[in-house]
Amino acid sequence: MQVTRRAGLTAAEAAARLAADGPNALPAGSGRNWLRLARDNAREPMFLLLVGGGILYLILGELHEGLFLFAMVGVTVGLTLYQEHKTERALEALRRLGTPRALVIRDGVTGHIDSAEVVCGDLLVVAEGDRIVADATLFEGNEVEADESLLTGESQPVRKIPANAADPSAAVPGGDDLPFLYAG
Repeated sequence: MQVTRRAGLTAAEAAARLAADGPNALPAGSGRNWLRLARDNAREPMFLLLVGGGILYLILGELHEGLFLFAMVGVTVGLTLYQEHKTERALEALRRLGTPRALVIRDGVTGHIDSAEVVCGDLLVVAEGDRIVADATLFEGNEVEADESLLTGESQPVRKIPANAADPSAAVPGGDDLPFLYAG
């Protein structure tokens, strides 16, 4: 189905593309539970060295030193697991907070949707200060400038011109007088 500039995608076409291509989002968190965190920590060289030292103490007959070393290893592993679990939860909360909404045209109607639901072919409507939720091509706009500092390192915003006035062979990332907008 063709996308018209005025109407955008139909809701059915957008749903089909979302099902086929998946959401416009970063993969979910690592999904590391307590067991996986413990297994990952058990593979750390320092952990293995301390356990080996505790075993060596027990073999040499130093029961108190061996048990004390194992107790301290247990405390250290417990604190590490607690901190890593808190970090995983904080990162997941940041992912949820960092999900912007996008203004799109679908079925000829302008409406806000979650950025994860933006699909290839959607017509995005952006205004001054908006965050671009997906890579896009500018079709209409006057005096458009975009901050591409994350992509190019340039500290100044770059001018953007609509696609119909640009040379399509000049499709290089970043720079002035190109129709390409980049996520972020």
